Amino acid sequence: MTGSDSPCIRVCRIDPASGLCTGCLRTLDEIAGWASFSEAERRAINAVLADRAPRPVEVS
Repeated sequence: MTGSDSPCIRVCRIDPASGLCTGCLRTLDEIAGWASFSEAERRAINAVLADRAPRPVEVS
C-alpha cells in the first residue's frame, strides 16, 4: 500500500463506541470523502491509522 491507497479491507462495520470502521479504522467522514480527498489528505489519514488500532490489554 502506498501512502494514498485506500486502507479498506472490505470489513465494513462501524464500531458505535469509537465511531471507527473495524476493518480500516477510518471514520465515516473519512470513508465518505476518500474519493474527493487530495493525495496529501489521504496520506495524512493513512499515517494516523496505526495509532487508532486497539492496544492489547496488559494483565498483571
